[in-house]
Amino acid sequence: MGQQPPIGAPETVETNLTGVALMSSPMLNKGTAFSEEERDLFDLHGCLPPHVGTLDEQVVRRLKVLHAFDSDFERYTFLRDLQDTNETLFYALILRGMHETLPLVYTPTVGEGCQRFSEIWRKPRGVFLSYPNKHRIRDILAAPRFDKVKVIVVSDGERILGLGDQGAGGMGIPIGKLSLYTACAGIHPDETLPILLDVGTNNRERLEDPIYVGWRHERITGAGYDDFIEAFVSAVIERWPNVVLQWEDFAGSNAARLLERYRDRLCTFNDDIQGTAAVAAGTLMAAINVTGVPLKDQRIALLGAGSAGCGIAALLRQAMIEDGLAPDEAQGRFFAVDRDGLLMEGMNNLSPAQQQFAQSRDTVAGWTHETPGHISLYDVAVNAKPTVLIGVSGQPGAFTQPVIRAMASGTERPVIFPLSNPTSRCEATPQDLLDWTDGRALIGVGSPFPCPTWDGGEVSICQTNNSYIFPGVGLGLIASGARRVTDRMFMAAARALADLSPTRTDKTAPLLPPVDQLRAVAFEVALAVARQAQADGVAEPCADDLLAARIGAHVWEPKYRPYAKADGTGA
Repeated sequence: MGQQPPIGAPETVETNLTGVALMSSPMLNKGTAFSEEERDLFDLHGCLPPHVGTLDEQVVRRLKVLHAFDSDFERYTFLRDLQDTNETLFYALILRGMHETLPLVYTPTVGEGCQRFSEIWRKPRGVFLSYPNKHRIRDILAAPRFDKVKVIVVSDGERILGLGDQGAGGMGIPIGKLSLYTACAGIHPDETLPILLDVGTNNRERLEDPIYVGWRHERITGAGYDDFIEAFVSAVIERWPNVVLQWEDFAGSNAARLLERYRDRLCTFNDDIQGTAAVAAGTLMAAINVTGVPLKDQRIALLGAGSAGCGIAALLRQAMIEDGLAPDEAQGRFFAVDRDGLLMEGMNNLSPAQQQFAQSRDTVAGWTHETPGHISLYDVAVNAKPTVLIGVSGQPGAFTQPVIRAMASGTERPVIFPLSNPTSRCEATPQDLLDWTDGRALIGVGSPFPCPTWDGGEVSICQTNNSYIFPGVGLGLIASGARRVTDRMFMAAARALADLSPTRTDKTAPLLPPVDQLRAVAFEVALAVARQAQADGVAEPCADDLLAARIGAHVWEPKYRPYAKADGTGA
């Protein structure tokens, strides 16, 4: 058949495909850039117009089309079609303008892409493993086209961003995440595999949609669900013993327990828990360059105490301990607010992760309350005087003006991260946060927003998105040959990200590097993760220069290679 060569292979691509079949392979198609010699060799005359173009010309042509659309959803659909037609061109276009294209291939536009997945589905990409086919999982994954897979992103579609259960439409997330693995970290497209575990959906709109492409059944839960996951993981381990498996957008009730169940059986992590924690921690460490308040002296309020919120708190608590704070004192610096208010000791139905951050009754004994018996986020802002406010609640507008003004009255430079995705679920807009803090807030957002203005000028803000973390984590795991993923790797990733902050030399700069530098960021994160893998004893040791060379060798560049016939003859 033929494929673009993986890393380390000769530059010339050998294939026995010809004509339309060759042009129908997304990884092999060059469109108008096939040379005259290749057109002779592969029977392409007549399939193409006579002009022999270049990749750069094609990027310019596709960008012109992209800019002509009226909506970002149309642009998202166009880019998905381009990815399924010519992957080299797709990634060349993405890299040409990451600031413009990242919000189109991922958040916020991917949210609508998941909601409308059934109406735009055209060509197979990745693998749908449905519950009725649970006995076929091994056979499905055995396909030869998956032989080169090194990293998998898997979702069951139950908690897509802040949009809830999207069923089979959740496949947009693994596809989008793996696009960033390639665009940001250079993982070869043939080495990535998006998987959707279709165990049904409880979304009535999807079930009643006549064009819904998923399994029309309410979600499987309990032992049936667990057995299906076990069958999937066992098949993955058997098929790819050294694969990196990333869990994505599982409901809070499943996310942490599945990670805990499988983290010692294969090289796996949950990006919603660990990646979100690392990017939040790295961005807060960067903000300290501006505020001058050491991490161990911060008081942190969290809105949303699910798997993401507790993951952030756990990593920041460990960072405080590493910076010299006693464990009990570090734990007391977190004020986690969920649907029932501030987490407190003695509350019913707290998960083990939430119990770790439940405040003592003594701490809040003298607090004032808006509502008797209930401690709200506003109460926390007034009484705890947090220096940092992080939102992972999925509740738009939850950072209200009274909350933000109360927080800002107790700290000179309030650090505020409304991280919920997509944009429609963000806890507050950057412009409101600047207005309500008199221009003093240091802001990180999960999805891109227009630059807010203050005092007659634009204020640069950073997109505190997991794309700063997970591509580099995956690259570091692959390049180092890590056997397992450790918590310390995410601390290393967070500190590596903080070290790249522009605020180290300019306190007026954004907290994180611009997104068009994400490939450079991924390299440094990968190096930090690979070093940590060696330190933790889950990867074989080697010299630093060799480790850097291994990472660099895994970075694929989207460019056209010369083609030859698989029998050895060719241009």
